[in-house]
Order: sequence, then C-alpha cells, then structure tokens
Amino acid sequence: MLIPLVMPIETPLWMIAIATAFAVIIGKEVFGGTGMNIWNPALVARAFLFFAYPAQMSGIKVWVSLSDTDKVVDGFTGATPLADAAAGHLNYSVADAFFGFIPGSIGETSTLAILLGAVLLIITGIGSWKIMVSTFAGGAIMGLILNAFAGSAGLSPEIATYFSMPFWHHLILGGFAFGAVFMATDPVSGSQTETGKWIYGFLIGFMAILIRVINPAYPEGMMLAILLLNTFAPLIDHYVVNGHIKRRLKRAKITA
Repeated sequence: MLIPLVMPIETPLWMIAIATAFAVIIGKEVFGGTGMNIWNPALVARAFLFFAYPAQMSGIKVWVSLSDTDKVVDGFTGATPLADAAAGHLNYSVADAFFGFIPGSIGETSTLAILLGAVLLIITGIGSWKIMVSTFAGGAIMGLILNAFAGSAGLSPEIATYFSMPFWHHLILGGFAFGAVFMATDPVSGSQTETGKWIYGFLIGFMAILIRVINPAYPEGMMLAILLLNTFAPLIDHYVVNGHIKRRLKRAKITA
C-alpha cells in the first residue's frame, strides 16, 4: 500500500500501524474486501490520522535535516512549502520543487520521480492517463481563476499572495502531483467510464486547489478532494451511462 508515502516523515510507526489497520478494516473489509472499497485505502488511513491526531498530521510542519555545520544533531521541525506559500512566502523555485529539493511527505517532494511513475503506470495500463491529465487541467484552471481574483479588495496581503501564486507552483508543490498520479487513478475507487474519468479527474484538480487556497487553516487539499470525488464517482458514472442510453434510444427512434 502507499500509506507510508502520504505521511509526514516524522510520523511515528505506531501511528502508521494503527492507520493501516483502520484502512484495511474500515476502508476495505467492511465493503467486502479488495476490489469492493469505495474510497482509496491509503487516503482513508491519512484521513483517520488527520482527524485523530491533528497536531501530528496538520500538514503545516515537516522534519528538515541539517548538516553538521549547523550544530544540530538530527534536524528541526519547520514549515512545509505549502504552509510558507499560504503565509505569503514562496521560498522554493520551480526547479527545486520539480526535482525534489524541498521538504514534504515521503512520496510528494519530487515531481520528476512522480512523472516517471506516471509513465510506468500508463505503459502497464494500471493508471488512467485521462484521469491524470484532467486532474492537472482542473488544478491549472482553478489556479487561473484564483489568479483573476488576486487583486480583489478585502483580501489580506498573505491571502492575496496565495491567490496570485502561478498555477504551475500549485501543481508541483504539496501532494497534488502524487495524488493525481497514484491516488486519483485507483482503478477501484475512481470513475470507471471513459467520459466519467475526464469529469472525475477534472473535479479532483479543481476542488484540490480550491480547498488549498480558500481554507488557509488547511494548506493542502488533495486528500479531501480525492475522497470527495471517490464518493461521487459512482454517481458520475451513473449519469454518463444514462446519457449514452438516452442518446442511443433517440437514434433508435429516428431510425425506426
């Protein structure tokens, strides 16, 4: 499972063990076991820890390693790149965020490594490229919309800075890229129809950036967006299938 990859690096092992048990029992087995779950199990585990141990899972702090010259034994707990951005300070360049020279949860720091994983998932047919592309598209469009409102009156300088942050920074900071490639594409909890995959992915990206920026107390947003769309994925597929049926019935009547 991908549970350790979505956790802050300083998360105690006993917390990960409890979260894994919760995800397997409550996230999978109660729905009938593997292949029957409606939510992504790894994100169920993270959501459990987020609400059960909010101080450790707030997404605001991260462990940062230091060199010997800094005269600190191991490291310190500092703000994550997203927490800095939410406070109006964009401290990392595009190159740093893309190649992974930033702090963060284990699997989310290097966008380059994530994209290599995306290529592997697409080649093997495990992950849907439609969901990946539409998720990034939804995030980019939401970022552009927020940019348009960055100069609105009434916004604090910090929030205005977050609104005006270029959309490509949103796509490579935090868990957005990792969620788009490895979480949203879960073949069990995601949309199953081809048209539904475009809608499902787009709404995940759109909602993730909306939650991230509008709610300053929670600088992430990908986890909640994916879990929300996991819930609505069957409804999306339902309307897509019904739309196909109605169009075929209309063609059948015209032919007759």
